Amino acid sequence: MKDDRGSASVVVAAVMAALVTLAMGAADVARVLGAAADAQTAADAAALAAVHEQAIPSGVEPSDLAAEYSARNGAELTACECDAGAFESLVSVRVPVGPLFLFPDDRVVVGEARAVVDLPT
Repeated sequence: MKDDRGSASVVVAAVMAALVTLAMGAADVARVLGAAADAQTAADAAALAAVHEQAIPSGVEPSDLAAEYSARNGAELTACECDAGAFESLVSVRVPVGPLFLFPDDRVVVGEARAVVDLPT
């Protein structure tokens, strides 16, 4: 029995290390999910702004308006298929997540949205 002294300390240390790693992973997942929600919100706002400008022109380029609305929501507009005179816009934005606990490289999340003006017949 004297040889078993300290073996519980090794088990406790291993369990603690596993719990810390699990907590760091959960924090990383939460950050990515939050950034994904922000990206989708920014994409939705940008697509709606662009399609509104297409339907009711005010002299501003729909892509410029989409870029402005995505920036207001903390995203960068990466693509905008929103030609003037059309009634459909498709946008893509990216939101930086930054370095995570378990993955130190910078990460980004992409959001896409499509908005269509449904004209009455």
